[in-house]
Amino acid sequence: MIRAAQVGRGGVLLVEGRSGAGKSRLLDVAASAAEDAGLEVAKGVADELTQLIPLAPLKSALMESGCVLPAEELAGPADQRLLLLENLQEPLERRVARGPLLLLLDDVQWADSMTLLALRSITRDLASYPLVWMLTRTCGSGDCPRLDRLFEVLEHDGATRITLDALDEHAVADVVTDVLGAPPDPDVLALADLADGNSFLLTELLERLRGEGGFQIADGHARMVSARLPQAQAVTRERLADLSPGTRNLLQTAGVLGRSFSVKDLAEMLGEPTSGLLPMLEEAMAAGVVVSAGPELAFRHDLLWQAVVGSVPAPVRQALHRDAGEMLLKRGGSAVPAAAHLIHGACRGDESALLGLDRAACEVLRSSPQTAADLAQRALDLSDPDDPGWLGRATTAVDALTAIGRLPEAADLARAALTRAPPAEAPRLRCALANILLLSGRPEEAVSEAESLLAQQDILDDPRGIAEWAMFWGLICLNDYRRGRGRAEAVLADRERHGDAAVVGALLLLARLAIVDGRVAESFEHLHEALRVAGGGAVEAIQPPYARLLLSLNCRAMRQFEDSDIAIRAAEEEIKAHGLTVLAAQPALFRSVLNLAAGRLDDAAAEAQAGLAIADELGTHGFVRVGVSMLALIAMRRGDIDTAARYIERYHAIKAAPGMLFGSVWERWVIATVAESQGDPDRAVDILHTIYVDKEERRWALITTPLMAAWMTRLALATGNRPYAQTIVDTAESLARNNPDYPAIAVTAAHARGLLHGDADALAAAADQPEPWARASCAEDLGALLATGAETREQAVTWLDRALDGYLDVGALRDAARVRARLRGLGVRRRHWAQPQRPAAGWNSLTDTERAVAGLIAQGMTNRQAAARMFLSRHTVSTHLRRIFAKLDIASRVELTRIVAEECPSLLHDS
Repeated sequence: MIRAAQVGRGGVLLVEGRSGAGKSRLLDVAASAAEDAGLEVAKGVADELTQLIPLAPLKSALMESGCVLPAEELAGPADQRLLLLENLQEPLERRVARGPLLLLLDDVQWADSMTLLALRSITRDLASYPLVWMLTRTCGSGDCPRLDRLFEVLEHDGATRITLDALDEHAVADVVTDVLGAPPDPDVLALADLADGNSFLLTELLERLRGEGGFQIADGHARMVSARLPQAQAVTRERLADLSPGTRNLLQTAGVLGRSFSVKDLAEMLGEPTSGLLPMLEEAMAAGVVVSAGPELAFRHDLLWQAVVGSVPAPVRQALHRDAGEMLLKRGGSAVPAAAHLIHGACRGDESALLGLDRAACEVLRSSPQTAADLAQRALDLSDPDDPGWLGRATTAVDALTAIGRLPEAADLARAALTRAPPAEAPRLRCALANILLLSGRPEEAVSEAESLLAQQDILDDPRGIAEWAMFWGLICLNDYRRGRGRAEAVLADRERHGDAAVVGALLLLARLAIVDGRVAESFEHLHEALRVAGGGAVEAIQPPYARLLLSLNCRAMRQFEDSDIAIRAAEEEIKAHGLTVLAAQPALFRSVLNLAAGRLDDAAAEAQAGLAIADELGTHGFVRVGVSMLALIAMRRGDIDTAARYIERYHAIKAAPGMLFGSVWERWVIATVAESQGDPDRAVDILHTIYVDKEERRWALITTPLMAAWMTRLALATGNRPYAQTIVDTAESLARNNPDYPAIAVTAAHARGLLHGDADALAAAADQPEPWARASCAEDLGALLATGAETREQAVTWLDRALDGYLDVGALRDAARVRARLRGLGVRRRHWAQPQRPAAGWNSLTDTERAVAGLIAQGMTNRQAAARMFLSRHTVSTHLRRIFAKLDIASRVELTRIVAEECPSLLHDS
């Protein structure tokens, strides 16, 4: 990996093994080898007592490498994880853009949750740089599902994973030869059984016995002199037993402070001046128990540290942790270092310790909600039933659990808190519970909770506005617009009595209702008004992005692709600015559907994969069904029916409410198209039955997913269900008449009408659709109709050729194959290679977007700079780069620059 980094390639190495297997030693050797090869090296170490500090090991490593990390701006109530990741990744990206770097992280089993999230995100986003990661973990010390998952994901993404197993007989012989200076006789080799193949214990045992004169070198071999063979694990205890009582006590206190510790902290804990500790510290260092580690001291090895800590009786250890926590709290500043001790040392009802845990939980709530949840829940466990601080701790835990997606726990705790909350505190908890229920895909319960709160007469304006917003959005999720219409109109009729949050919620509900009623212009008016109100800054931060995403849906449905993209970009900026983690994946998923409509299948797939990756990293799984359904439709268009079917299986396995926000009609259509492609049109009709028979569902579907009009008409006719086809055409024509300012609706209606009535003129009028796939589909339908008449055979071939070219242009290989079959039926053969079909690999396989990304990277831009230039997210750019690298069979930006210079040098000068 070091050699690969010298030529511009990165990589990830995962090292695991028992304590004492040599993981840290391997990192030291790697660091030396990297420095000899001209790489810069940065190293961070995770520690049990720093695992509450967000990003502690990564920050220390990056600052060691000379990266200047920006100040963290954690003002406001929003989740700050997106900002923290950006603040961490940006300087690292600038650093590795200058040259290769080896970044070492030791003992990641102690890493905080934000570090694990950063590793999952940054290793993927910076995979194109000469950045080599080496991560070590100690196994056998308890389960760590989050770390297990991280290693599995990194390995899936291409990381190399090795396990340092117990030393075998040959390795033991090598170690003994190194330590004793001579190859061992069989009796010495038997020591391996005592050490259980553990390299640290083996060398400790050898050094101990050699110091006692236990070996003899004769005839060039090492043999045992004494028959006394102590247990290897006892060697560390004996090393400690040889120390003076004062030094042992000092080390026991130091061990409670952590694997590494400050001499100042140790002196304060012992109540001694630093000078008074010198003799004992010198003894400990001379014995090889403690070593210097920069500004601190550290135990030479984990096993020595564990032996020292294990020698302290549990009640004494708990009391020492309590003292250490109190000492750190008294110093002021951050409460998080103190909490690392208090979480081990506090007793039930310990008011001072509980207040320290409370402070720490609130401090990290926005930067590391997982840590905040752990701290708040621990404080709840230690609280007496009548503790006045219980409710505040429960509220913090509810917020933290919600942020990290542990929604059932958050809901249960919120309900428990409501039973103990005084009237003044209950509204905030009810609002939190309504939000949790919305995120859980349980909008009916969310609406019920909000309405219960709104029924009260004396609630404050802020919770009332939030509750009204939750109620309106819940009704939107349920598609139950009639139920909310009266309340929405009442809010707008008396805006002075309602907050802006309620006004925006009402406008969004009426915008969706207008779509259901087929009034597109009115829907746009409501959305623009909602954005105007939201722009006043007096609404919840989450509302403007929702409004913009709904606006993008309307624009896309009306084939206003540029306006749809602008709305998505604006929503993405708001999501990033306000730390709206729950919506972080949405822009990529929305762009995926937009790219599909614009005929860019590869780009649509890249955006869908980027959106799914973001959702997976952040645990925001509520909307991933849209991404999975997108990948299913793309696979089907490309002719890979088996892959499409697997995506549908994955879709059904995802736990989410069927009407979860934006995608239900779209997703049903995708499932139906896959069923039809598998040769089961009757099942496809069953899937779409509600749309065929329900007038409101039908209007909604035909406006929001215009492709459905012609497709459902064709499906109904193919299954002999002409009445169903007639209902689709009647609805499409009614929508066209009622929305004359939106020609896309009229074109959609003409296509469906042409299919139902075999009307060539209607199909010809619809043939110039703005959506490439729909344009090819209409040309195919017209060609198939004209092929039924002998006098129009030549025209049929022309239209089918046009359809074939259109399908191939967008990569719809399955549809292209069907058109070739139609042409063969007319006696016309079109060779596969005669069409402008993009190859699977090589420079010519790149899409326009991929070429643009390649050009910007070849110019020396970072991923972030390229993303800003192209109005994409950094995740999307990194996804495009992975696809580019796979198509070109390369693994570095250096190789990419060379290929761009050879294949399209003009891209190097594009400004």
